[in-house]
Amino acid sequence: MAVTTTTHLNFRGAAREALAFYQSVFGGRTVVVTYQDAGNVQNESEADWVMWGEVVADDGFHVMAYDVPSPLAWDQGDNPFFVSVRGEDADEISALWQKLSHGSTVVRPLEAAPWAPLYGMLTDRFGVTWVVDVATPYRG
Repeated sequence: MAVTTTTHLNFRGAAREALAFYQSVFGGRTVVVTYQDAGNVQNESEADWVMWGEVVADDGFHVMAYDVPSPLAWDQGDNPFFVSVRGEDADEISALWQKLSHGSTVVRPLEAAPWAPLYGMLTDRFGVTWVVDVATPYRG
């Protein structure tokens, strides 16, 4: 089994621009899924914001990003990134979640989501927010 960790950057309306910039610097391919694409629009003015995006280059560069929707608190200095842990095996991801969740605050329980078989978010006892999921290709 393979598990990867990736820096997951958080923005408020600038994720698409940031991903385009990083792609221009590092090359690779960009994938962007908007809140509209995922059927998860909470505010119509944010429908085209990035719910999930990434730049992946052949040389190993990988960064993920999203736009924090307005109902959620966000401050660039307080919550600029997540650490993303992704894998293909639900049992392996669930086991990692169980270990990582000790002493943490669960932001979103690890469960099925419209975009992934398993997805969860927690903030560990050190203040680091982790996004944990079973990776699936985007078929938008």
